[in-house]
This record gives sequence, structure tokens and C-alpha cells, in this order.
Amino acid sequence: MKKRCLTILVSLIAALFLFACQQEEEKSNDAQGDRQSELDVEEMSDNDTLKEEEPENDLEVDNDTDQPKGEEEPLYTINPSTWAVEPLEEGTNPQVALITIDDAPDQYALDMAHTLKALDAPAIFFVNGRFLQTEEKHHVLKEIHELGFMIGNHTSTHPNLGEISEEEQRKEIIELNDLVEEIIGERPKFFRAPFGANTDTSHAVAEEEGMVVMNWTYGYDWEPDYTNAEALADIMINTPYLSAGANLLMHDREWTNEALETIVTGLRDKGYELVDPTTLKRLD
Repeated sequence: MKKRCLTILVSLIAALFLFACQQEEEKSNDAQGDRQSELDVEEMSDNDTLKEEEPENDLEVDNDTDQPKGEEEPLYTINPSTWAVEPLEEGTNPQVALITIDDAPDQYALDMAHTLKALDAPAIFFVNGRFLQTEEKHHVLKEIHELGFMIGNHTSTHPNLGEISEEEQRKEIIELNDLVEEIIGERPKFFRAPFGANTDTSHAVAEEEGMVVMNWTYGYDWEPDYTNAEALADIMINTPYLSAGANLLMHDREWTNEALETIVTGLRDKGYELVDPTTLKRLD
């Protein structure tokens, strides 16, 4: 009888021991599961943080155009025979005019830039090196550029390029490009020869420098009959030379400054859109 009781007692103790071990193992498994869940959550959180911190690619490509976003396809080109602005493709508005201001920054270029900015009228300012001989004029040119206007090259001293040597022509163009880059941080994209007198050398240097050669279709503000604002505005708007793609030549002059707002308004009233120079096809 005692032996049987002892056997039963040993069996009960063994059963209790096995049950205790099983409970401990389940607790351990639960703890490991909880820890793994915490690790999974932490990993997901880290991945989300990485995704949020991943920098955007500034050069993301537009699959429709194969162009980096922010760099639009050009819409217009300068016809090298007529100097008019012409659409590159059908469907682009041909009824446009381009405003250009030569001999900046003499006395009125900054005022003209502010007038154009207020009118949301784009333009190219062709600068003359002889008007960039002081720090004050450097600041003026920089402000014109920072207002959003493109800067063109109009040579360093405004000579007739056909009357000077090839070496002098190169110096006139490249030295001004160097100076403009020093002031505004970029080289001009357009070149206009004084008096419209281009040469084989000026064409070659402009191409080397990545500049589009540009003259004009009409302009009047140097003629004696148009040295007052009223007469100049009237002829600029009502000239028979105003047609689709007109490339308007004006200068940094008092009467042109005074006539500028009327000219812009008059062109728009006649149905002309003012060309943004950034939409012109460039060599670069």
C-alpha cells in the first residue's frame, strides 16, 4: 500500500513539473513574439523615415519631352535672314513681338526694367561695356538681371566691327562676356553688333561663346523726328513694319523710357503677345 502511494505521489510530482515547464515555454514564446513585433514596427518606422528623408531629384525627367523638368522646350527662333521671331512648330502663336533695349545700363535702363516688370513685359537688355566701368553700374546691371531680364552682349566699346581687326573684334565680344559673367554669374546668350554690322569673325566668336546673333526688324528712337515720347510711341505702334514676329530695337534713352509703357500697351492692344526671351531657341 505504501509503495503504491509513493508511486502515485511521484507521478503527480512529475506531472506538475512537466506542466510548469510547458507554461514557462509558452511565456518565453509569447515574449519572443512580442519582441519580434516591436522590431517589425521599428523597422517599418525606420523605412518610412528613410522614404520621407529621401531627397527629390532636381533633374527629374519629363517622360513626355525627355527634358529635365523646369527646362521647357524652346518655342521660337530668330530668322537669320529677316531677324524676325518665328514659331518653331505649328500651333505656337505667331502674332508676337520681342522687346530689346540697347546701350544699357547708361542712364534709364533700370527705370525701363522696372516699368517692364510692372507691366509683366519681358525683354532683352543688350549691354555696352563702356557703361559698366563703375561698381554702381555693376549693381544696376545686377538688379536688372535679378528683375528677371536676360542680358545680351553689345560689345565693350561699341565700335563698327567691320572697321577693326579680327583680334580686336574678339576682344570686344569676349571681354564683355567675361565682365557680365563676373557681375551676374552667367554669360550672355544673345549678341547684337553695333550698327548691325556683323562680320565672319563676330559670327564665329558668337558661336564659340554659345550666343545667338540678333539684329532687329525696326526701330526709330535714334532718328531726329522721334526723339520725344509721343512721336516715338506712335511710330513704334503704327509703323507699317509692325508684323508677326517683330523684333523691336530701342535704346536706353530718356524719350524711350517715357514712351515705353505706351508702346507695350499699344502692342498688346493690337493683339501682339510679347515674347519671353527664355522661350527663344539658343545655341546652348
